[in-house]
Amino acid sequence: MKKLSADTKISGTNYSVVDFWSWGFSDLLMNSLRGIFAEFLVGSALDILQSPRIEWDAYDLVYSNKKIEVKSSAYIQSWHTGKYSTISFDIGAKKPYSYDTHTYSENAVRSADIYVFCLLKEKDESIINVLNTEQWSFYIVPTETLDNFYSCQKRISLKSLDKICKAVSYSNLRETVNKIC
Repeated sequence: MKKLSADTKISGTNYSVVDFWSWGFSDLLMNSLRGIFAEFLVGSALDILQSPRIEWDAYDLVYSNKKIEVKSSAYIQSWHTGKYSTISFDIGAKKPYSYDTHTYSENAVRSADIYVFCLLKEKDESIINVLNTEQWSFYIVPTETLDNFYSCQKRISLKSLDKICKAVSYSNLRETVNKIC
C-alpha cells in the first residue's frame, strides 16, 4: 500500500482525495476518527509517518524497534450531551491477526511493547479543538508495567494511570518515549 497525496484525483469526477477526506472525516471528535488522529499525533511526535497506517495490525506504530499501541479518550464526544464521558482506555489482550497466514492467533496477548494513552482533556465545548495539541495529554506506559499491575484487566481508568505514570505534553512525548526505549 502506498500513501495517497491530497491532490490525487478521483477518476471520472471533478474531485480529489482531499475532497473525500474533508467530506467524510471532518468530525475528529467522533470516537473512531479521534483514535486514528491520536495515532497520527503520536506518529508525528516520533517522526514515523512515512508509511501508511495499517487498520488491523496487532499494534499501531513502530519506533526504535518498539511496537506501540495508541489509545484515545475524551471528556467531550461529537455526540456530547452535557455530561462528560468517564475516562478509561482499552488494555485488554487481543488475538493478533497474521497477514502472512490470514488467521488470528490462538492466544490473546498485549502485542505492543509500549502503550500511549492519549487524552483530549478539554472540557469546554465552546473551545474544544482536536487539532490543538495543547488540549491533549499523553500517558506513556511500558506494557510490562501494565502486565505487572493490571495483568487481567480489560480497561484502565485515568485514576489508575495516574498511579503508574504522569501525563506529558505533545512536545515532551518523544523525549518520554525515548526514555522507555
